[in-house]
Amino acid sequence: MESSSQISDGTAVNPNFSSEIHGGEEEETVEEESICDSEAWEILSKSFAEVQSVLDRNRRLIRQVNDNHRSKIPHNLAVNVKLIREINANISTVSGLYSNLSANFSTVVRRRLSAGK
Repeated sequence: MESSSQISDGTAVNPNFSSEIHGGEEEETVEEESICDSEAWEILSKSFAEVQSVLDRNRRLIRQVNDNHRSKIPHNLAVNVKLIREINANISTVSGLYSNLSANFSTVVRRRLSAGK
């Protein structure tokens, strides 16, 4: 009898499912998957760190814009134009970073799938 357990909704889960599907091939591909997984995580981590950096910068700029707006000092209000332009440019940068992340991650996944064939 196969060993199985149940998840919270009562569905039976067979812990040997992956081994049953892959048979002996599982051990051979573990190293390749590990390298690919490592590469994928590196891409994700680096990209998300870059995105977070830009978003943190925008958070600071938005606070400055709000402070300048509350002050109602003409010079500060004029400075807001420059700050808002930078915020908009940063949003474009974030969009580009996510686009690159998607492309790079897709490339890693495609390589992994083609290597598995």
